[in-house]
Amino acid sequence: MNYPLDHQDIRDAVRQLCADYPGAYWRECDREQAYPTAFVKALTESGFLGALIPEAFGGSGLPISAGAAILETIHHSGGNAAACHAQMYTMGTVLRHGSAAQQQAYLPAIAAGRIRLQAFGVTEPSSGTDTTALRTTARREGDRYIVNGQKIWTSRAEHSDLLLLLCRTTPRDRVKKRTDGLSVLLVDMRECPAGSLTIRPIRTLMNHATTEMFFDNMPVPASSLIGEEGQGFRYILSGMNAERILIAAECIGDAKWFIDKATDYACERRVFGRPIGQNQGVQFPIAKAYAQMRSAELMLREAMRRYEAGENPGEEANMAKLLAADASWAAAEACVQTHGGFGFAEEYDVERKFREARLYQVAPISTNLILSYIAEHVLGMPRSY
Repeated sequence: MNYPLDHQDIRDAVRQLCADYPGAYWRECDREQAYPTAFVKALTESGFLGALIPEAFGGSGLPISAGAAILETIHHSGGNAAACHAQMYTMGTVLRHGSAAQQQAYLPAIAAGRIRLQAFGVTEPSSGTDTTALRTTARREGDRYIVNGQKIWTSRAEHSDLLLLLCRTTPRDRVKKRTDGLSVLLVDMRECPAGSLTIRPIRTLMNHATTEMFFDNMPVPASSLIGEEGQGFRYILSGMNAERILIAAECIGDAKWFIDKATDYACERRVFGRPIGQNQGVQFPIAKAYAQMRSAELMLREAMRRYEAGENPGEEANMAKLLAADASWAAAEACVQTHGGFGFAEEYDVERKFREARLYQVAPISTNLILSYIAEHVLGMPRSY
């Protein structure tokens, strides 16, 4: 099935790479809750994970639309980029706000695949999406910070060298605005003393390599501070639009995979002497999911256009993520329904992709929070939280 495409050469190359990692590979990873190390290694060696890193640091220096094309194609090919996508948007914080020394120390190594920046420590058990209420603290002592606290849903921490950590450096009762007093540290987890950092995996509905992290007087060099102390919330926010755009691209890829899979099966499967796709009850949900996907794709393209023009497209990026997540979920439902009982069979990959697609109604930002954002910041309605 043909779709309007950009970065066709990149998509073709990624699709060719993904052919070496078919459904059987992803089923085994899912069954064992294993990190897809071989796939991530191949993606890194091909230069795709360094696509957004400037050429001066060994990357390709490509725009965000190229990153979106890479991630979308992985999902359209039946894979799951969640194992490595964070590197594309977390390193943006280092690019925009890190010092020259930090950039030179880490970005070339990230682009070359010698180190991984895959872990993003923000959410905590008690605060959830209320980031300003986080309790993890970093206390300055001479030339280092001492970190104490806990993070949850920090994916890929076991498979990352670096952790981008948001913590409180000024107590909440000493700041004028609740968004003040938060700082970002770029933590090299390989250098953390034994016992100061504990990582515990959390088994979830899908294979997402997510964890909870505990910091017990963990020393971090003061040189690990990104930007200015107390301005971390702003630095994290500046990367949110990129995150929304890239996740939306993955959802578009999932939707296309489900639509292709459902369409092919509807044409091949014969019941009562004719293809089940001849029945409107089968046709219509797939056709509607396609319409939703195309609409979301257009919003995503607008978000990317504005982002690459140097704008701050909060409205478009959030709506792209909302519409794309809804489109992928609608396509997933249609695909399972089309396959009937076979949709629940592991060998068809539908049930695995179904579980993976469900995540994006909740993460990295829930549908309800996006609706709250639109209501308040776009429509001018009173703040609801």
